[in-house]
Amino acid sequence: MNLIGISINHRTASVEKRESLNLNETEIRQLISQLKNSLLNEGLIISTCNRTEIIGIAKNESISYQDLISALLDFKNVEGISSENFEKYKSFECIEHLFRIISGIDSLVIGDNQIFKQVKDSFQLADDQQFIGFYLKKIMDYSLRVGKRAITETTISEGAVTVSFAAVQLIEKIFSNLSKKSVLVIGTGETGEIAAKHLRERGVARLALTNRTFEKAEKLAKELNTAVFPFDSFKEHLFKFDILVSATGSQEIIITKSDIASAMKKRNFEPMVLMDIAVPRDIDPECKNLDNVFYNDIDSLNIIVEQNLQKRKNEIPKVEKIITDEVNNFTEWLNSLQVSPIIKALRDKLESIRAEEVENNINRFVSEDREKLDIVTKKIINKILHQPTVELKKFASDETAQDLNRLKLSLIKEIFGINSNKD
Repeated sequence: MNLIGISINHRTASVEKRESLNLNETEIRQLISQLKNSLLNEGLIISTCNRTEIIGIAKNESISYQDLISALLDFKNVEGISSENFEKYKSFECIEHLFRIISGIDSLVIGDNQIFKQVKDSFQLADDQQFIGFYLKKIMDYSLRVGKRAITETTISEGAVTVSFAAVQLIEKIFSNLSKKSVLVIGTGETGEIAAKHLRERGVARLALTNRTFEKAEKLAKELNTAVFPFDSFKEHLFKFDILVSATGSQEIIITKSDIASAMKKRNFEPMVLMDIAVPRDIDPECKNLDNVFYNDIDSLNIIVEQNLQKRKNEIPKVEKIITDEVNNFTEWLNSLQVSPIIKALRDKLESIRAEEVENNINRFVSEDREKLDIVTKKIINKILHQPTVELKKFASDETAQDLNRLKLSLIKEIFGINSNKD
C-alpha cells in the first residue's frame, strides 16, 4: 500500500498562505481529476479554513511528496510557499494523521466539532469522483469510526471554546428555556454574527440585529430571518429585549448605565441579561449593580473558555488511545490481506482432494449413506484446517516478525503446492 500524504496547516504556515491554498468544492473536483490522471490511483482531498490535505495511493513508488506539493501549487498558481510549509506522511503515518484530524485533536481549536462532518464530506466528494478505491474505502470506514468514538466516548468536543458560544451557553444557564426570550445582537462582525447564529440555532423566540453599517446587518438578517434596527435608534428598543449581546468595534462605551436603567423601568424590572463580548467593552460595567440585570463581559467569558479548553486538553489521552486501537485494527486488517488468499487456496486445495476422492469412491456406499459421506468428509476437512487457519491469522497480526512470517507463508505454499494468486 504505497500511501503518501501532504498537509499544510496551522502549524506549518501563516493564515495568508493557508488561505491561498484553500480549495472550494469545484476546485477539489478539478484537482482530483488531475491527480487521478498523473499521480494517484485513489485518494482524498481535505480543505478547510485551517488546512489543505492530500492523501492517496501513489501510482508507482517513484512518485514523491514533492510531486503532490507541486501539483497543488501549480493548480492554485501560488508562489512563495515552499516544501517546508508542508508536513509529509507515509504509510501508517497517513492513517494516524487522518485519525487525529477527524477526532479533532489536530485542529487549531482542540475538539473542533465541525471537522468530523468536513472530513466525512471530503470522503463523500472523493467517492463521487470515483477516487475512493479498495484501500481508501477501508480507510474511510476506520476514520469515521474514530471520529464517532471520539464524540461518543470522550468529551473532546464539549464546552464552549469561543467567546460567542460561551456567551450563548451562559445565557442558556440563566434562562433555561430560550423559546420565549427575545435577543438583540449589537454589531454584526464575525463575533456578533457567530453569536446570532448560535442563538438562532437555540430557538430564541425573537432575534433582532443592529450594526453601524446597516447593509451588513440587513444581509445577515435576511439569512437568519430576523428584524434589523438602524444603529442610531437601537437604544429606543432596548426595553423590548430580554437579552442584549454587544460585539461592536467601538472604542468607547455605547450603552450606559442610564440606558439600561431606563430600559429596565419600561420592562417593569423584568430580568435582563447583558453579554458584552466586545474589546474594548461596549456596555458600562456599572450596569451589573442594577437590580435584575445579569452582566458579563469578555473577561468572565474568557474564564469559561479557558476552563473548557483545559477540559478538552484533558481528554486528549483518551482520544489518542482510541486512535491507537483503530490504527492497530486497521493494521491487522491490512496484514490479513496477505494470508486470506493462502487460507482460501489451502481450503480449495483440500476441498478439491476431498471432492475427488468422494467422487471416486461414491459407488462403494449405498445410496442412503452417500449424503452422510459428503457431510462427514467436509467435517474432517474443517477440523484439519482449523488450527492452520488460526496460526495463519496469527502471522497476520504479528507485527514483530513480518519477515519471518513471510518466509513461513512461502514455505506453507510450497509444502501444499498452492498458488494463492490464481484467483
